[in-house]
Amino acid sequence: MEKGITLDQLNIGQTYESKVTITEDMIKRFAEATGDYNPIHLNEDYAKGTIFKTRVAHGMLQAGIISGILGTRFPGVGTIYLSQTMRFLKPVFIGDEVTSSLKVLELITEKNRVRLETVCTNQRGETVLSGEALVMPPS
Repeated sequence: MEKGITLDQLNIGQTYESKVTITEDMIKRFAEATGDYNPIHLNEDYAKGTIFKTRVAHGMLQAGIISGILGTRFPGVGTIYLSQTMRFLKPVFIGDEVTSSLKVLELITEKNRVRLETVCTNQRGETVLSGEALVMPPS
């Protein structure tokens, strides 16, 4: 596997974007992997009685997608994920196309760290997640 992008190859303002459609299978597999079997995610009859009126994806599923981008694509292989802040702003439903956008905010050269804005939007352009990540790119 090819090494990811190093600190000296990154620039403030540089961006990366990736799209994925959220499927029922993704939600089921995430529940199995994490043990989060909250019926809001898995049981349509239960979800009908909630404010959302239908099942919603786990918020942390979007966070996991960001983790996958960081570790395999941007900065990529060799990246160490150090921290993440996030706010879940809107629900994500089965069939939603979620765009994950990362933007380099700061390069901390003396510690080989990169601070990134992390934002997820749905197909309607609504922000569903916002936050910041701190990573150590490959050296």
